[in-house]
Amino acid sequence: MLRRDFLHRTSRAAAGALLASSGVAKRLAAVPALPQKFSAADTVTLGRTGIQTSRLAMGTGTVGSGQHSHQTALGIAGHSRLLLNGHDNGLRFFDAADSYGSHPHVAEALKHLDRTKVTLLTKSWSRTAPEMRADLDRFRKELGTDHLDIVLMHCLTEGDWTTRYRPVMDVLSEAKQKGLIRAHGCSCHSIEALRAAAKSSWVDLDLARVNPVGAFMDADPDTVISVLREMKASGKAVIGMKILGQGTLRNRQDEALRFALGLGVLDAFTIGAESIAEQNDLMKRIAAA
Repeated sequence: MLRRDFLHRTSRAAAGALLASSGVAKRLAAVPALPQKFSAADTVTLGRTGIQTSRLAMGTGTVGSGQHSHQTALGIAGHSRLLLNGHDNGLRFFDAADSYGSHPHVAEALKHLDRTKVTLLTKSWSRTAPEMRADLDRFRKELGTDHLDIVLMHCLTEGDWTTRYRPVMDVLSEAKQKGLIRAHGCSCHSIEALRAAAKSSWVDLDLARVNPVGAFMDADPDTVISVLREMKASGKAVIGMKILGQGTLRNRQDEALRFALGLGVLDAFTIGAESIAEQNDLMKRIAAA
């Protein structure tokens, strides 16, 4: 078993036990109704980037690694149909990653769309400058586009990543200056990395794990949310992920969605549907939250 798969299974078991506790059940039950209506297709602006897109991003890697994910298992034709269905319903935000193997699926969907009206986010595991340069060239070819809207350093865990990986950050800064990308940032997988991102002026956008029960998160919800508020206050875009706790909250979706929408700190959030029916249901739940 791959280490990452082992960690996913271990975390899922722990999250399941957490969800079963009376304290978590009370916390979910206490999530208040929202004071306003929201839509998955609402147009939002991502922090100081100026990028405008839909509130809901279509995730392509609910669980993704090794060039595979739950979404890519649908095949290129099936997955692209799912993306196009979302687009037909106003979703303009495509959340891809090299490690998910989802670039060909997104590229197929993009063939049928106006590229200027789609926000394309992808992620790289590169940790050296030459690797990142090569990734930027390869990603644009794989996705069939001359530019990428958002490129993130994927799955950062080190508290000193802003100094350790400065050469990689410089490559992304240069690409932004040349118009090859519009914004750069990171996805964090430890509270130390998240805190470093909050303090870095380089970060345009952070993809952060957040949900009401702490499932697959970097720390407990209160701790994570305090860091996200710091990010938001500094003008960074904050995109939520693991909103449903990677399936942990599949049976408590309404509470989890109200929690995310009511935080007042997320510019947008990403959820990976695995079928058109599931995607349509998700959009209806957000509208009814």
